[in-house]
Amino acid sequence: MKGVLNLLKPPGMTSHDAVSVIRRLTGIRKIGHTGTLDPGAAGVLPLCIGQATRVAEYVLEMDKIYRAELHLGVATDTEDAAGKVIEEKAVPMLNFSDVEKVMAGFVGKRMQTPPMYSALRVKGKKLYEIARQGETVERQPRLVQFYQLQLLQLRGNKILFDVACSRGTYIRTLCRELAAALGTVGHMSFLLRLGVGPYTIANSLTIEECRLLQAESKLPDFLQPLDTALISLPYILISAEEAQQLKYGRWIKLTKLPEEGTLVRVYAPEQQLVAVAQIEKNYVRPRKVFT
Repeated sequence: MKGVLNLLKPPGMTSHDAVSVIRRLTGIRKIGHTGTLDPGAAGVLPLCIGQATRVAEYVLEMDKIYRAELHLGVATDTEDAAGKVIEEKAVPMLNFSDVEKVMAGFVGKRMQTPPMYSALRVKGKKLYEIARQGETVERQPRLVQFYQLQLLQLRGNKILFDVACSRGTYIRTLCRELAAALGTVGHMSFLLRLGVGPYTIANSLTIEECRLLQAESKLPDFLQPLDTALISLPYILISAEEAQQLKYGRWIKLTKLPEEGTLVRVYAPEQQLVAVAQIEKNYVRPRKVFT
């Protein structure tokens, strides 16, 4: 069994827990997730199974889409509803247009400092482990990008919105920053991941659906093809003979190739994925070869 399982992770389960459940269900050990989703959040969690674990890094780089709720007037230490209240502040009178204008100001590239309650490591320790000891350490801001923020609902001190963003973005931190821009404090009270690249909530499977499909030996039919993890890469077509050379780890020379340094997915006849390769001096150099 190989491919990408588009799992709909339920709230209250860690990403590692989700992997463990599917390992027990399928009997396959070689399964990995493609970036953590907060335990309290639900939504799309692509799991790479079998040989697909070799392309997990490309899924990790994909853009994400979330639906989030911002609770204004109350700040927590974790920036979400699971944390302790650390500040309360009055919420100014806001209308739909006011909030839309503030959100529009967040679209584009900006620096974001990861929260203390996150799985990032500093000197070998996860930040949330350090935070639980009552300590705070310096975190380096990193560049993220917000492609779109769409306000869906403004009701009292609750704001429901969708956000499309780059990898590595913390929606909890976005909620805190939005609240500050609106003249108050706030925390993320709900989070649903709607999509990771081509993997959307519409074509995801719940754990119960996975159990039923596995009982009928149909789960492999519902895995996304391995090359769906590579859709951001341009592709080239080669002959069966050239494909065999690549499988042996040899470079092949072609004309009309993408520019130097480009990573490409390589297909043999009949759309068989052969490799991820890099273009070097008019040669196709295999980086990952698939059987």
